[in-house]
Amino acid sequence: MFGIILGLVLLMFLAYRGYSILWVAPVCALVVGLTGGLDLLGMYKDTYMTGLAGYVKSWFPVFMLGAIFGHLMDYTGAAKSIAHWLTKTLGPKRAIIGVVVGCGVLTYGGISLFVVVFAMYPLALELFREANITRKLIPGAIALGSFTFTMTAIPGTPQIQNIIPTNYYGTTPTAAPIMGIVAAAFMFILGVMWLQYREKKFTAAGEVFTEPKNKEAVEVDYNSLPNPFLSFLPLITVIVTMNFFDWDIILALLSGIVLSMLISFNKYQGFTKSISNGAVGSITAILNTAAAVGFGTVVKAVPGFATLTGILLNVPGTPLISEAIAVNLLAGATGSASGGMSIALEALGEKYLAIAMETGISPAAFHRVASLASGGLDTLPHNGAVLTLLAVTGMTHKDSYIDICMTSLILPVVSSIPAILLGSLGIY
Repeated sequence: MFGIILGLVLLMFLAYRGYSILWVAPVCALVVGLTGGLDLLGMYKDTYMTGLAGYVKSWFPVFMLGAIFGHLMDYTGAAKSIAHWLTKTLGPKRAIIGVVVGCGVLTYGGISLFVVVFAMYPLALELFREANITRKLIPGAIALGSFTFTMTAIPGTPQIQNIIPTNYYGTTPTAAPIMGIVAAAFMFILGVMWLQYREKKFTAAGEVFTEPKNKEAVEVDYNSLPNPFLSFLPLITVIVTMNFFDWDIILALLSGIVLSMLISFNKYQGFTKSISNGAVGSITAILNTAAAVGFGTVVKAVPGFATLTGILLNVPGTPLISEAIAVNLLAGATGSASGGMSIALEALGEKYLAIAMETGISPAAFHRVASLASGGLDTLPHNGAVLTLLAVTGMTHKDSYIDICMTSLILPVVSSIPAILLGSLGIY
């Protein structure tokens, strides 16, 4: 137990310091293996690498195709076209809601949240300029729309955080729709209320919009963007084929990729480069997560894991609480929603599935709670998406992290409570 805790603390500390999890995870696994009495070389070559390789085998196509889809939607201008139409329709008077909804539509359509950050920032800047709202609130608005309800809560989202649990619980992406919708409404409504409260507070203090230093870098030629309604089609195709035609996520993403290229065929010369950039970019993303899973595989192999499992599974109340705690803690330790959830489910998924069978709680409820919990403590200050968001918007942790924390950490954690209550009552 001491070794497991030491390994997790070291993992969190080094991740917070900004070191790559590609080498941090195996080093921390060595700490766990050493204190757990494992043969270190055998542990690394067999246990750790088996966990890492198994995850890559299962999920690389989804990571790669998702990244390619996002890059193509960005390159063709389809993502910006959708976001521009939505924000223009809602208008500057609803600038905050416009940014949140724009991000939400893009992420629910299957576009990587990193791509969404780059696509939405110029539009958010334009809206906040017209509404005279401080730029400090842009990261919080983008985080609420991208990192929360469309990533983990709304049934049917093709984001990886909603797909991973299907592999462990035999569920579908639409698992536990009532729980998901209630949690999503909780996050969206309270998140928007928080940002509007903060807007009034800043305005009253005399803090309004100021131009960024790199204004030229974020200008967009809106006249060159494709038709927004045609741009919607690839997103709709991914969602419909996966959830209504019951296609595998790989086929659903492929259909979106093909359609996005057909609609913007006049830009065919850049397709190869976009596909290559997406494919190469996905390698780092999946290896980061797989490295964390390898760490979890080692944790599962040491004797102290039985004690840890006993503690988690004996948390008072419904086992859904235990799952939420485990996923949140590991997502926080790794700074990754998919990484933390994958470690937790790799180690405890079979146990929770057995409990579901014994207690009569639907595996769908465990699916939805795992997904919701993955989007909680993952957005601690060292999270990669948080760092990217602040870098793109030109803000610092001091400027904007309080709003990122409230909208994408505190509210998602709290939103798990009504979902768990519904799941415990058999309302899925």
